[in-house]
Amino acid sequence: MTARLDEKLELIYQDVLHRNPGENEFHQAVHEVLETLGPVLVKYPEFAEKKIIQRICEPERQIIFRVPWQDDKGEIHINRAFRVEFNSALGPYKGGMRFHPSVYLGIIKFLGFEQIFKNALTGLPIGGGKGGSDFDPKGRSDDEIMRFCQSLMTELYRHIGEYTDVPAGDIGVGGREIGYMFGQYKRITNRYESGVLTGKGLDWGGSRARTEATGYGTVFFTHEMLKARGDSMEGKKVVVSGSGNVAIYAIAKAHELGAKVIACSDSSGIIVDEKGLDLAALKQIKEVDRRRLSAYTEFHKDAKYVKGGSIWSIPCDIALPCATQNELNANDAKTLVENGCIAVAEGANMPTTPEGIAIFQQAKIMYGPGKAANAGGVATSALEMQQNASRDSWSFDYTQKRLEDIMIDIHKSCYETSAEFGSEGNYVLGANVTGFIKVARAMQSMGVI
Repeated sequence: MTARLDEKLELIYQDVLHRNPGENEFHQAVHEVLETLGPVLVKYPEFAEKKIIQRICEPERQIIFRVPWQDDKGEIHINRAFRVEFNSALGPYKGGMRFHPSVYLGIIKFLGFEQIFKNALTGLPIGGGKGGSDFDPKGRSDDEIMRFCQSLMTELYRHIGEYTDVPAGDIGVGGREIGYMFGQYKRITNRYESGVLTGKGLDWGGSRARTEATGYGTVFFTHEMLKARGDSMEGKKVVVSGSGNVAIYAIAKAHELGAKVIACSDSSGIIVDEKGLDLAALKQIKEVDRRRLSAYTEFHKDAKYVKGGSIWSIPCDIALPCATQNELNANDAKTLVENGCIAVAEGANMPTTPEGIAIFQQAKIMYGPGKAANAGGVATSALEMQQNASRDSWSFDYTQKRLEDIMIDIHKSCYETSAEFGSEGNYVLGANVTGFIKVARAMQSMGVI
């Protein structure tokens, strides 16, 4: 069950439900923030008087448009695309583009709403936004993906810019797709505006640590949670859901810090290697060959592949959900607790259900919510914007150190805020309240706009 809201916040939430029917993921994200804000309104009653929460819950702009494109056989397809420019109190809108059949307005609004607070936590001057399309890139040729991206950008270019809205990648959108979109933007505008998109190729303005950033950042945050309790990553058994960018680089950094990652997953099943996952084999399978995870057993005969099933049933010390929203439910959370898990940090956006979060918190497990634990990706995107603005090129080590420092600062601010509001170690409250207060103060300073 989700926590009850106090009377004022319940009225706000009911208004959100009324104004945004059928958008369940957005409702969940809003409720999760509202249930931590009661003490904030007591301390800062002016936020209620100025209706800051109601204004934050309503996007500044929602853009929906069609994307017609032609496949290799000449057949015309029509997809729908979105860009939700949610809040620009701290800077230009910043957030990824997601290409996946599940995309609809509610998903984009949930992601954009989370992005407001996540971006605020980085301490960098970026607002919150998100976008995407129900286009499925799986099974499509490079030419088909290029035509789709060009068609999408033919409309999207009107709404973005380095001082307005800066998209990046997300599920289904990597360097290839960013390249096609940037090329079309440059062609239409006749401007080489490097800072308009992040996640670019290294040869033309990209950040040397952007690919690794979300996974690395999640592990940096996990390490800080452990340090706060006098512990470390050394010798810990870890399981990671997913096997995409975030998962692979979370595995890499966990190994580097002395942990042993024994399992990861994809949509078809789970691979378990008690000796520790072979990162080189995973990269070959997922990044080069683009095959299913079951191929791992070709590299390591003693590893076990389990078709389907739950990765959360595997005993571990640390769990890192890095796949998609609501992938870890109450039953999974109970299993992790019973098996002795001590820490959970989210590499994906909202991967744990409210019921699962409640179980972790009741068990006093260290739990890092996505808006804090996976903020490394957008932080490094903002660093890419800085790099582009200075017409500079930064080394991997320099960028990684900036990322690590940002994640340490995010942990520190979340921990200190949780203590200030009487719930020390509650990173959900710490992340929500820290991000909210930053945005609320900026909005208050700018008047009613």
